[in-house]
Amino acid sequence: MRGGSWVLQRTMVSGFAYRRLRIAVEDSLVCAVYLLAHKRDGTLYLGVTSNLSRRIWEHKTKTAPGFTARHAVDRLVWYEVYDRIDEAIAREKAIKKWHRAWKVALIEAMNPDWDDLYGRLNA
Repeated sequence: MRGGSWVLQRTMVSGFAYRRLRIAVEDSLVCAVYLLAHKRDGTLYLGVTSNLSRRIWEHKTKTAPGFTARHAVDRLVWYEVYDRIDEAIAREKAIKKWHRAWKVALIEAMNPDWDDLYGRLNA
């Protein structure tokens, strides 16, 4: 394990306790919820990842086939960073239920010009 750390956690699930080993492999890993767009007011894609920079690169290079590759959705227009992936997943699930107008408002509060924020991640 490079530059990482581990924490043994005790978690309750459905009344049963179990142990979980949480490993942080690198400091560069950033758990995040993100929105991609094809263009301003275009097709949106909501995702979650434990490595934002790598995942956006995958979308941009169309490494993984799927919705974003088929619809040319590769502009990072919004993201939120979390310490834990479970928090990011919960936020993604909540936002998926939102109306499109609410997602657009979220984007425009952070990025009114719908600029591609990918360059800022790697600056």
